[in-house]
Amino acid sequence: MAKNKKRLLLHRLLILFWLASFVSGCASMQSPTGGPKDSIPPVIVNEIPKNYTKNFTAKKVEIEFNEFVKLNNEYTEISISPAMDIPPEFRVKKENLEIEFKQELEANTTYSINFGKAIADVNESNILKNYSYVFSTGNEIDSLSISGKVINALTKEKLKDVTVFILPLSQDSLFGKKKASVFNITDTAGTFKLSNLREDTYRLYALLEQGGDRIYNGQNEEIGFLENPIKLTKDTSGIIIQVFKEYPKIFMVKDRRIEGDGRINLTFNRPLIEPGISITEPAGIDQSKTVEFSPSRDSATVWLPELNFDSINVVLKSAGKALDTVTLRRNKRDTYLKSLVATDNLSGSKIRPCSELILKLSSPIQSYQEGQITLLEDSIPAKGFQIVKDPNSLTNYSIKYPWKLKKQYILRLAENAFTDVLGTKSKIYTKKFDLDVEDNYGSITLNVSTPDTSKTYLVQWLNERKELLRQDKIKKKTMLNYVRYPTAKYLVRVIYDENENGQWDTGNVKEGKQPEKTWNFDKAISLRPNWDLEENVIIPDPK
Repeated sequence: MAKNKKRLLLHRLLILFWLASFVSGCASMQSPTGGPKDSIPPVIVNEIPKNYTKNFTAKKVEIEFNEFVKLNNEYTEISISPAMDIPPEFRVKKENLEIEFKQELEANTTYSINFGKAIADVNESNILKNYSYVFSTGNEIDSLSISGKVINALTKEKLKDVTVFILPLSQDSLFGKKKASVFNITDTAGTFKLSNLREDTYRLYALLEQGGDRIYNGQNEEIGFLENPIKLTKDTSGIIIQVFKEYPKIFMVKDRRIEGDGRINLTFNRPLIEPGISITEPAGIDQSKTVEFSPSRDSATVWLPELNFDSINVVLKSAGKALDTVTLRRNKRDTYLKSLVATDNLSGSKIRPCSELILKLSSPIQSYQEGQITLLEDSIPAKGFQIVKDPNSLTNYSIKYPWKLKKQYILRLAENAFTDVLGTKSKIYTKKFDLDVEDNYGSITLNVSTPDTSKTYLVQWLNERKELLRQDKIKKKTMLNYVRYPTAKYLVRVIYDENENGQWDTGNVKEGKQPEKTWNFDKAISLRPNWDLEENVIIPDPK
């Protein structure tokens, strides 16, 4: 019996061992899980013909990779220089990429096919960046290059997706219908590089275009260019091209309308110089008009006391010269609800320390009744506040008063407090506010030095979003005080105002005119709570 029990136990142990071995074997056959993700882009194994082949005569190119590949956005990512009238056909077959040419190649020409970010592996979409296939149909491969960056002419921001191209001096076709054949697209850092160029003299352009024709069509496109041609005998780097939007050559009124309150609003496609407006029809109403142009002088508002005409002819003038006459028509049944409303410059319900409350009326003011304007301080009428008209505006008035902390203010405009040039009376206006604390503000003094006292400079104070907060016109060394601005970062930009018109002027590519130069102070200025800072700003010579 003992022997039988031993045999049975041994038998059972053998079975268990066999089962364990079987399970272990089955487990080893499973696919592994986890592990690092493939992040390696495709690797080129072979090129037929070889890259940089001279005396190239092939009709087809075959490029073999170490894994299955695909093409992404081939029509936008792949560029060929010089461009072909009939683009080649690109075909992917597993690990192979075939390029078949559909037209005869030019003799003694270096071709470069840049794939950008078009080539990727199938499994993980890892991109093979900036691969180029280069060949020459002649005895030499052109190897010279031009590189640099493209920036906005005004803001100096680096620009991506700008087409940079060259045109031989003998074939400058910027204003023609022939596309530039040698080009490159700027990356996110605004950089470009034109490679495999031959010795020649070129004009260099940068085009931020709406389409993809590589032809400057004006209108909404932006252009940049080098003033002087480049005589290319060696690699050239460090080129800076500043892109700008031209003023349209032909003046046009983009928008004209009679608003519901009777205002006539006009918008132009370019700023006017010493702008003017006159009304020729109907006769006799020109003298009764009131006109206000925008600070940029590319729009205007006209107020008329009566709107009983069927149509009106408005003449627009620049520097005393009539540019255009526009006609506005109204339906006899149209009615206009004239109104005069007020807004203000307060941030919420807070007023900045040592500042003025600015009332902004919706139309030019003819008169106001001081007794209809009241200011309460903790429900008690405040004495000594001043109402001052803004000399640079037809619609703005300032309320001046020594505001105090922990006091509640109420400004009230009774009905009919203001009367505009059309005879319209203002409506009731009430505003509650208090004085903000000094801790939310900082001040700075800029000691600005100029390189040439005979020139004019526009010093611009900008917020981080590069919105203009203040502009000062200077010629000589000047101390500029920026008092009690909200604690934040600010920027300083300088415009070299060559024509002294108080604004930045763009360029003209056909006339070879560059835009007015600008310069950015090299650092952002951080205003701290309750701090009075001082900063030296030395404007460099633009030459």
